[in-house]
Amino acid sequence: MSERVFVEADIDGVVLRELPSHVDQRGWLCELYRTDELDPDSHPTMAYVSATHPGIARGPHEHVEQSDVFCFIGPSDFLLLLWDNRPESPTYNHHMRLTFGQAKPMLVVIPPGIVHGYLNVGDTMGIVMNLPNRLYRGEGRTEAVDEIRHEEDADSIYKMA
Repeated sequence: MSERVFVEADIDGVVLRELPSHVDQRGWLCELYRTDELDPDSHPTMAYVSATHPGIARGPHEHVEQSDVFCFIGPSDFLLLLWDNRPESPTYNHHMRLTFGQAKPMLVVIPPGIVHGYLNVGDTMGIVMNLPNRLYRGEGRTEAVDEIRHEEDADSIYKMA
């Protein structure tokens, strides 16, 4: 079997939208989500926030049906890694490395079949918000988790470094 080779290039369906901050004497405000700025298929059904220590990664994993809508706003910076694992995609085997956070706040829509993970590359704990378009474990948490966790496979081709 031949080894898969990933190409550093854009990935079809991944949406990047800058998150401008509005600063005044009280501090700042940043709009994370508006229904008029996202495709209805990406509209959230739930939201959660995670705090990640410096040098720690979350992922890589992928979803079969769920799209993730991540908001990277700081106060640390994150390296986001994406791999297109959809054989039918025009960008199959493409790979993206992107850095976002306090200096460059960003909303990122990650469609199903895109392997993704992020690493806190700053020196402080960082906050990431996720507004997925599916409920975790479905209505009433009664369904199987829609997640393929590559981080649990020591032989995974998806590496966070």
